[in-house]
Amino acid sequence: MAFPPPTDGKQIPNIDAAWYQRSRRFAAVTTGRVAYAECGRGQVALFLHAFPLNGFQWRGAIARLARHRHCIAPDFMGLGYSETAEAYEITPVTHADMLVEFLDALKIKDVDIIANDTGGEVAQLFLARHPGRTRTLLLTNCDVSTNSPPPSFKPVVAAAQKGVLADSFQRLLADKTLARSTKGLGAFYTDPSSLTDEAIEYYFSPLVSSPLRKAQLNRFAAALAENPLVVIESELKRSQVPVRMVWGEADTTFDVTWADWLDKTFPNSRGVRRIPEAKLFFPEEMPELITEEALRLWNRA
Repeated sequence: MAFPPPTDGKQIPNIDAAWYQRSRRFAAVTTGRVAYAECGRGQVALFLHAFPLNGFQWRGAIARLARHRHCIAPDFMGLGYSETAEAYEITPVTHADMLVEFLDALKIKDVDIIANDTGGEVAQLFLARHPGRTRTLLLTNCDVSTNSPPPSFKPVVAAAQKGVLADSFQRLLADKTLARSTKGLGAFYTDPSSLTDEAIEYYFSPLVSSPLRKAQLNRFAAALAENPLVVIESELKRSQVPVRMVWGEADTTFDVTWADWLDKTFPNSRGVRRIPEAKLFFPEEMPELITEEALRLWNRA
């Protein structure tokens, strides 16, 4: 059952890991079953998460935006609680195509997209490969055609190619202090304490839940060595979709110059908002900011 939107503008529903576990749904697609959470009603807003997180990343924004949209947060293949066939190739491109099947299964024609990190890469591919299905696009720190993969991600790719990346997440799950440190995901949070024990459990448990899941995580991360964005640059330059960038300037993975690149590339860009103190996963920590920017973009589209 979808969580109902708040009836009072000041009331925010308590969306936590227990709610996600209780409310999780699955949509059947060629690849297997896509896990997702939903909340609210009306036009659909599609939330695309970062690597190696899942749809839980968007819980704060969904709680606030459910008054305005039917919010849907799927888990990518190889991440979260989606179930993917063993032989299926898991790449940003196949994720973009999977989302079409996912939306078709839910009888959804078009969406407003909000995306972060790898989700932003998939969002650009979705927009270019399946025109007409994106109403607006709100991008936070993510890949672009000139930085994919970013230099700082190369050790992750190398570990995945060796088949040992999933083992590192096993260690982070067992040692949550390490997970919050600069040697773990804490390096990508403005305030590492934002990465709670609950979030660590929800993010990492499915990644290492079976030998298949560990292998799929390694394969997905290894596939990120390839840059699929160069070939769609011309499509992005022709797109008339309203696009807005919100960028954390303290991020060491995606410099704000790439937000400026996106601003110049999209003909209908609505500009860049810079957040001086924010790091890569700030959308999870600053849901009020994401809500503000989403409503501004939607109201002007």
